[in-house]
Amino acid sequence: MKIAFIGYGQVGAALADHLQRVGHQVTLAANDPNSESVKKALARNPDLNVAAPKVAVNESEVVFLATPFHANEAALKAVADEIRGKTLVDCTNPVGPHLSHGLNSVQSGSEMVQKLVPETRVVKAFTIYGFENFENPAYPGYNVKPVLMYCGNDSEAKKIVGGLIAQLGWEPLDTGGLEQALHLEHMTLLWVRMVRVMGHSPHIVWAALSR
Repeated sequence: MKIAFIGYGQVGAALADHLQRVGHQVTLAANDPNSESVKKALARNPDLNVAAPKVAVNESEVVFLATPFHANEAALKAVADEIRGKTLVDCTNPVGPHLSHGLNSVQSGSEMVQKLVPETRVVKAFTIYGFENFENPAYPGYNVKPVLMYCGNDSEAKKIVGGLIAQLGWEPLDTGGLEQALHLEHMTLLWVRMVRVMGHSPHIVWAALSR
């Protein structure tokens, strides 16, 4: 599958690396191919491709959005035509002062993204944890896989994203429509507060147990 990444910092670069290693053609959408973030991503995995944003997105089947939340609008406007009709994986989270919800919990960041690109199939995924778990999702000491929750309004897009989640070693858990993204964003804030503030291990994950 051809996958483009808009944003490849700690989260984006880790996901891009793993997706390429499981067989996907991954391209970094870069305005500046010589930027430090591109260099760091290529140092991690030199088999990643680099192209101008419009080219990378136009040639992709799935697009990952992994920018800081405040950069989403400008990044999406720059590829508005090319991204139309594609599956967009929203990995971003609106974070406000003192680790509050950046949109005051009135709406989710993913719903705002959907409004910015209304003809795109947005799926919220690869949140609820920090970058450490996307660098290494393996927990071999347990007989269950860590769960990765996702949500969206388009069933076909969710099927695609669920497949990618499984390929990377997670147990995919569809939590419903895009309105559920607000709750996933609060789960991210919970993880951040527990780990970054309280000092819990950054390798803490959730699991879904059923019988």
